Amino acid sequence: MPRKKIIQILLLVGTIISLYFVPWILVKAWILPLPKTIQEQVDKSINLGFDGTIVYVDQAGKAPELYTAGWHNREHKISAKPDALYKIASISKLYVAVAISKLVSNNRLSLDKTLAEYFPELKERIQYANQITLRMMVQHRSGIPNFTNYPNYWENPPNNYNGKLNLILDAPASFKPGEDYEYSNTNYLLIRQLIDKTLGYSRNQYIKDEILVPLQLNNTFFSLDEVDLDKVMSGYHIGYDLDLKTEEQGMLATAQDVGVFLRALNNGSVFKNGEQEIYSKIYKYEHSGWVPGYQSFAEYHQDIDTVIVLFNNTTDAKLYMWNLSEIILNRIAKIIKKR
Repeated sequence: MPRKKIIQILLLVGTIISLYFVPWILVKAWILPLPKTIQEQVDKSINLGFDGTIVYVDQAGKAPELYTAGWHNREHKISAKPDALYKIASISKLYVAVAISKLVSNNRLSLDKTLAEYFPELKERIQYANQITLRMMVQHRSGIPNFTNYPNYWENPPNNYNGKLNLILDAPASFKPGEDYEYSNTNYLLIRQLIDKTLGYSRNQYIKDEILVPLQLNNTFFSLDEVDLDKVMSGYHIGYDLDLKTEEQGMLATAQDVGVFLRALNNGSVFKNGEQEIYSKIYKYEHSGWVPGYQSFAEYHQDIDTVIVLFNNTTDAKLYMWNLSEIILNRIAKIIKKR
């Protein structure tokens, strides 16, 4: 048999095997005909297994739009609310990175100072502490292990700084500082603590004064203690029966507030003189987030000058729901480009 024919057969067999292991729900979501409207796509997300969905779209030159489907609270049959508060998880890193840029611009912090200089008590507890710079931490190039990767972390997560940090102390680095990239929540755990130390007061107050108030983000909060719990969208994890709404997981916001912030981040209006130049060198202009029961995406599509925020309140251990959300996001962007 000719070599070319053998290669073609092997490729075909490889494709068939790979399709066997791909969950068909993902294949279905990918191959379904593209709906004509965003609302149709949002409605279809419920058929894919999500309990509730919120989408915010801000296309330049058009009024912002909000779309919902499914449940705000499944148990009480309360429909999804466009103005619901939602746990935005790691999207909050964008706000922290903006705060760092502002403090660096004001000479309150230096991107080139080391972890050992900022946290002398950790010099012997975190490998390469005297080589890891603040810049590396912001960019996830520090090599510090990720505390959320600790075995069975989500079964009983610590609720404070020391409890989380203790999970990685004295552990070997993932790599030498600056030589690779690995997303690590420990970087931002330390960065948040550093902001507090530098200011002498809460970073939350600083973010509020420097970001939330100027942008009139009146529906962005830092903990469940600050909000009416009924306004928080319920969160569900497949295989776990209880509503995860009462679990403290940091920042909450409406889809619109996240969208307004992301627009200001990308057009530069959240910054003062010199701050955006610093930010552009250290972090990205969009983000996603995941905690049990909540996955969130905040994207900016430069080619169509559009901000898209997607909230889905259903997660799973194998991250199939995460992959579904990415497919939905991609399809929403295609709908916007076509209309």
